[in-house]
Amino acid sequence: MEPQYISTPFGRRSMTLGMLASQESASKVDPDASVDKWKIFRALCEAKDMVGVSDRALAVLNALLTFYPKNEIAEANGFVVFPSNEQLSLRTHGMAGTTLRRNLAMLVEAGLIIRRDSPNGKRFARRNGEGGLGEAFGFSLAPLLVRAREIEAQAAQVMAAKLEWKRLRERLTLCRRDITKLIEIALEEEIAGEWIEMQKHFNLLFASLPRRPSVAEMESLLADLEAFRQLIVKTLESKSKTEKTDVNDNQNGRHIHNSNPHPISELEPSFETKQGAKPEEEPQPWREPPKSFPLAMVLQACPEIIAYGPGGGIGSWRDLMAAAVIVRSTLGVSPSAYQLACDIMGPENASTVIACILERGGHINSAGGYLRDLTRRAERGEFSLGPMLMALMRANGPTARKTG
Repeated sequence: MEPQYISTPFGRRSMTLGMLASQESASKVDPDASVDKWKIFRALCEAKDMVGVSDRALAVLNALLTFYPKNEIAEANGFVVFPSNEQLSLRTHGMAGTTLRRNLAMLVEAGLIIRRDSPNGKRFARRNGEGGLGEAFGFSLAPLLVRAREIEAQAAQVMAAKLEWKRLRERLTLCRRDITKLIEIALEEEIAGEWIEMQKHFNLLFASLPRRPSVAEMESLLADLEAFRQLIVKTLESKSKTEKTDVNDNQNGRHIHNSNPHPISELEPSFETKQGAKPEEEPQPWREPPKSFPLAMVLQACPEIIAYGPGGGIGSWRDLMAAAVIVRSTLGVSPSAYQLACDIMGPENASTVIACILERGGHINSAGGYLRDLTRRAERGEFSLGPMLMALMRANGPTARKTG
């Protein structure tokens, strides 16, 4: 397409709508407004990607600013600078003429400067009757004054994004360090668990991160790692409690055996069991329901249940429990089986188990029977949600989505 031209007092030049808009805005400069030229230049360096200029174009703008006589860009000081290409080349450390013209055009296209051409295309200024500068032809810096607030806001936005990126990077480093130490401790102490598998999953999570990740990618990975760290901590705490319980049971058993060597029938005959009567069952020790895992981790491992939440989403444990009731009915699990699971495991863990069963629906023949079996095992302290969630996280985590 042929370039469109416009005849102006400054010559016949290729003109775009952006240039016309820049000239229109520059004609409405507040006569009392001013901006420090180096302050606005630093802001431009921060916001260069948003503004749409390159490092070389900024080097040319820097050279143009050195020709501006004052530090404050203001109408009272004039807006036009008129160096020759030779002078600009010297102040841009020998930039070639073609490169110089290309970057000047980029600054004009970006709306940062405006051409003020003389009839013969030369850049110069006429003296007025008082010996001062009169009419000048060259490049107007007025757009820098007009767009000062816009550019400073963009620079602030870029700096805030950089700080957020740095903060997330630091949190990722700390979380990574914590997970590495926890797995090393578990392996050194020979604590039972799927630690090698966890280490592989941990390595895969970090392998999925690009060399220069975005804020969104780091937030996603950080959520996965924090949930993963929580899983490891819970697994270690569970193993620690189990070991303490086993030690206490052994000590209590030895104590009872040594302190009471005689059978009860010899010491208290009046309490002997009558012949033919069934002995009373020993009361089962009450177990506090285990603590639930982070909701974010549950939803990452079991994404299918999200569609059953209120409004097609799950934002809290209450939403997950409401979704589990619907899924329970869909899977054919009886209300009594689900209520027993809630009593033994706690409502959060019971709803998590329902989510896991839904996720593995194609591999389970009877959801109700499977839930009752898990409930019995949980009552005896033989079932933990951790390995089940870990397996589903490996199947549905970010690494699996990337390779799938």
